[in-house]
Amino acid sequence: MSDPMRPPASQPRPHTAAPRPEPSRSRAALRTAVVWDVLQDALDRRVKATGRQTLDVLDTGGGSGNFAVPVAGLGHRVTVVDPSPNALFALERRAAEAGVADRVRGVQGDARGLFDVVERGGYDAVLCHGVLEYVDDPAEGVRNVVAALRADGVLSRLAAGLGGAVLARALAGHFTEARQALDDPDGRWGTGDPVPRRFTAEQLTGLVEAAGLRVGAVHGVRVFADLVPGGLVDTEPGAMDALLKLEAAAAELAAFHSVATQLHVLGETPGTDGV
Repeated sequence: MSDPMRPPASQPRPHTAAPRPEPSRSRAALRTAVVWDVLQDALDRRVKATGRQTLDVLDTGGGSGNFAVPVAGLGHRVTVVDPSPNALFALERRAAEAGVADRVRGVQGDARGLFDVVERGGYDAVLCHGVLEYVDDPAEGVRNVVAALRADGVLSRLAAGLGGAVLARALAGHFTEARQALDDPDGRWGTGDPVPRRFTAEQLTGLVEAAGLRVGAVHGVRVFADLVPGGLVDTEPGAMDALLKLEAAAAELAAFHSVATQLHVLGETPGTDGV
């Protein structure tokens, strides 16, 4: 069965490494640098393992292409599934501006009805970033995206961390809300909380393993970035570079996973060589 969302075949392009985020350029790098490094390394290893320069990548909830467009810049084909027409329009424009429009395809849909718009078992890698917080059944959501993987595929999952939210509310002086987030089954600090659900590292890895994958790596994301005053980072010479290096060093340490704003889990199908 062919993938109905795959872009038309185009002339193969050589696989080239996309540039790593430039640390001192913007605060946006703090939100993506750790995840991007892990994801790029995983894709590079998939290229070497498969012998194919171009991989098929599915980005569920990929929005305007924060990851999809850079992944296409590596030479891969990316299908983005998102429920928002506005986000998909922005994706199309962004891909065109980056010169990768022939490798990015957007389709309207969501994780629950994923296989109404994409093929089962058709992708070398699936990105599931910022999706599980909003689905009715996270376990079902994980099973769906895992079913989209080929036998030797890789899953990249990014979700809101419980500990980071508790710490942020406490440091802001909202102690009752911090306690409520700590006790709430979904990790919410109140009715005004815009995030429907948060996770611990143990919950996320448990969902990955229950779906039949093995956990390749766990990283804490934005361990310090959301706690450091923006004025300090933007005005102090070298502060952005130093903070990025600190984030990278702390990301792999389990002790910091419990206070990270987000958690990233890399899952591998049983047939995948370690990535």
